[in-house]
Amino acid sequence: MSNTQPPNSAPETSKKSAAKPSSKVPALAVSVAITAAIALGGAWFAKSTFFGPIQGGLFLSGPSEPDTNRLSATAGSDGSSGASMLPGSVSSAKQKGLDAMAAGDFTTAKVEFAAALAEKRNDPEALIYLNNAKIGSNPAYTIALSVPASKFANPALEMMRGVAQAQNTLNQSVGINGTPLKILLFDDQGDADQAQTIASDLVANPSVLGVVGHYSSDTTLTAAKVYEASGLPVISPTSTAVSIAEAGDYVFRTVPSDRLAAATLARYTLSNLKKKKAAVFYNSESTYSRSVKSEFATELLSSGGEVVVEFDTAEAGFSVGNALRIAKDKGADVIMLGLTLGTVDIPIQVMAVNKRQLPIVASDSLYSPRVLDVGQDNALGMTIAVPWHTLSHAQSSFVNTAQKLWGGDVNWRTAMAYDAAMTLAAGIEANPSRTGVAEALSTPGFTATGATDEVRFFPSGDRNQSSQLVEVVKGDRTSSGYEFAPVK
Repeated sequence: MSNTQPPNSAPETSKKSAAKPSSKVPALAVSVAITAAIALGGAWFAKSTFFGPIQGGLFLSGPSEPDTNRLSATAGSDGSSGASMLPGSVSSAKQKGLDAMAAGDFTTAKVEFAAALAEKRNDPEALIYLNNAKIGSNPAYTIALSVPASKFANPALEMMRGVAQAQNTLNQSVGINGTPLKILLFDDQGDADQAQTIASDLVANPSVLGVVGHYSSDTTLTAAKVYEASGLPVISPTSTAVSIAEAGDYVFRTVPSDRLAAATLARYTLSNLKKKKAAVFYNSESTYSRSVKSEFATELLSSGGEVVVEFDTAEAGFSVGNALRIAKDKGADVIMLGLTLGTVDIPIQVMAVNKRQLPIVASDSLYSPRVLDVGQDNALGMTIAVPWHTLSHAQSSFVNTAQKLWGGDVNWRTAMAYDAAMTLAAGIEANPSRTGVAEALSTPGFTATGATDEVRFFPSGDRNQSSQLVEVVKGDRTSSGYEFAPVK
C-alpha cells in the first residue's frame, strides 16, 4: 500500500467556523484502435447483466444509460412505492416484497426480501428493504441515501452496498442507542436538478436526520445548497471536488478531496515514474474534472514538474489522435487522465491510441471494471489514486463481512459509503437531531468507526485521510484477467 499523505497533515482551507452549527443561523440562500475500443465496450455492456460477475471488488451491473421505465421518483422510495429503483429485471420474490411493503404488509415483505437475497445475495436494495421491513412501523432513526441508480448503476450499487452493510451491522447489534436505523432510498439520476428536488423533499421530511450522497461533485454541490439552507447534514462518500469544502457547515464527506489525491499522484509521477512533463486530459463541463486538473497541475508544478499541455475533451472537434500527437510534440512524457467514464469513453480511447507508449496516471473515477474489460493490455500500468483498496485490508472484519454478504470483494465507493452511514449513526447517537448531528461531526476530536479506519474531519468537513495508489496489473481475481492492485 502506498499511503503518501500523512493522516495528520495540515488541514485544507477551513469552511467551518469555530462556532458549532447549533450556535449559527444556516446560510440561506480518431483511429481504428478507437473504433475497436468502443466496439468492445459496447459488446461488454450488451452481455452484462444487472447482477453480473465480480471483478476484484468491482461488481458489474449492466447499462449506464437511464432505463426510461425506471427513472425512479422520490415518492415512496423507502420501499412503499411497489417498484425497484434499479434498472434491469426484478425477481418474482423481490417484486412480491415490494408489493407487500407498499401495502404495509411487513411480515410478507420480510419473507419475500429474504427469498430475493437467497437468489441474488449481492442486491443491496433488497437487503435495505429487508431491514426496513423488519422495523415495520416501529420507532427508528432515519437517514436517506441518494444514488444515480438509473444512469450509473454500478457506482450506485457500490454506494448502496456500503450503506446496506452499515445498516445491517447496526441493526443486528443494538442499533443506535437501542433504536434501529431505517434507510430511505432515492435515485437522483446523476442529474443536478433531480438531486436538488430530492434534497428539497428530504429537508421537508422531519424524520430524516441525515443524508448519504450524492455521487458526483456536481450533484452534491447543487443539492448542498438546499441542505445547508435548511440545516440537514449530508455526507458524500464519492464527491471529491475541492470546492465542496466551501459548501457549508452541514456538508461533509468521507472521501478525501482531489487535493490529497492530486498530491499523491504528482509525487508518484516525479519520484517513481521519473517523469516531469504531463499532458492532462479533462472535461471543462465537469466540476470534478476541472478540480482534478487544477489540483494536479498545482501539485506537479510545486514539486518540480509541469503540465506542458491541457486537452479539454468537451471542446468541439476534440480528437484523441490529434491530442496525443500534440502531446508528444510538446515533449510530454506522462499522461494524466482527470476524466470520468461516460457515454463516450474517452479515457479508454486514450489508452487504445497510446498503446502504453506514455505512462498514464488517473483520478479515482477510472477505478472501474470497464477500464479492465475494455482497456486490457492498453491499461496495464495505469496508476490511480483511490481512498481505499480491499487488498490493503484483507483481514479486516469489514472486508470479511462484505465478502459474506455480497459474495465477493468490494471497492472504495462501498467502503466510503459505509463510513458515511456509520458516521451519521455516530452523530445520531451523540444527539438525535439534525443540528445535533452536525454539531457532533463538527466537534474537534470527533471520530467514528469506519470500515477500516477512523473517520475524522478537517474543520472544512473534508475527510482527514490519505489516498493510496493502485495500478492495473494482470491477475486471476477477475474474469477479465486484469485487476487493480496496490502499488508496492
